Amino acid sequence: MDGGSSSRIKSLSRKSAAWGRLDAANPMTDCAQTDGEFRTWKVTLAYDGTDFQGWQVQPGLATIQGELQAALGRICGESPLPQGSGRTDAGVHALAQVASFTLRAPIPAENLHRALNRTLPPSIRVSEASTVKSTFHARHSAVAKTYEYRIFREALCPPFLARYVYACPWRSDLDKLQGCARLFEGEHDFQSFAANDPDLSERNSAADGIADGATGLRIPAGSTVRTIYSSVWEERQGGAGAMLVYRVRGNGFLHHMVRNLVGTMLEVGRGHLALDEIPGILEARNRSAAGPTAPARGLFLHSVEYDERAV
Repeated sequence: MDGGSSSRIKSLSRKSAAWGRLDAANPMTDCAQTDGEFRTWKVTLAYDGTDFQGWQVQPGLATIQGELQAALGRICGESPLPQGSGRTDAGVHALAQVASFTLRAPIPAENLHRALNRTLPPSIRVSEASTVKSTFHARHSAVAKTYEYRIFREALCPPFLARYVYACPWRSDLDKLQGCARLFEGEHDFQSFAANDPDLSERNSAADGIADGATGLRIPAGSTVRTIYSSVWEERQGGAGAMLVYRVRGNGFLHHMVRNLVGTMLEVGRGHLALDEIPGILEARNRSAAGPTAPARGLFLHSVEYDERAV
């Protein structure tokens, strides 16, 4: 064995011993496995998606999943591929994305939490880290997600907001926007609001992991039917000026679905589409029937919900 390998083994042994001592003072939760076995982790992240090519790891490109995997490798010498609750696209942000992965390293939760925030780039922050049941999966166990889309309404968008809003100064009828948003509530086939997905086969293979929060039933693979629990617009007045915010909560969302809903509703709000055309757009099940795709920069994954029994 060469000297370098011997040094690395000694270093890992010292690190494992230190984690072991910390574990004795900071015992894991009841659902955690014993040292030496894999433990399942749940972490909650916030990130500015502007400089990343979305969540999913891609060779040679900066992604959230790739940065998290690399950080785990630097911290504990293991590089599991973290599974996210959803795959945010390039330029999309998150206030509370959830990821899960397994590790053998017996590192206490507070230590991993602190180490991740020291290792990850400043545009990615971990707000929570904990061990959970071995059956937990960030995507399969989710029962509901909430997204927000933010539109800045003033004539001049401040530069410090430009990365996080869609600057859209033209007049839009809020009553029409609200009426349109309500039409999307309930169970519908949203194929007209789904973009062509380059990862469709992989997403379809995992679609049976999406649970309906009300019934507990799984969405069939390949289905474009989703249930929207709430869909609403609100006005917000901040120091920089007026904003319109669309918030939508549902059991799952198709590729670009929220951005396509927003783009279509803005057409209604501006008078370019009639409100009574929306049911026909849903029935058409054709992307060309709906409005344009709103820019990624205004979209935030707001929160992800789980049945407490899953965690």
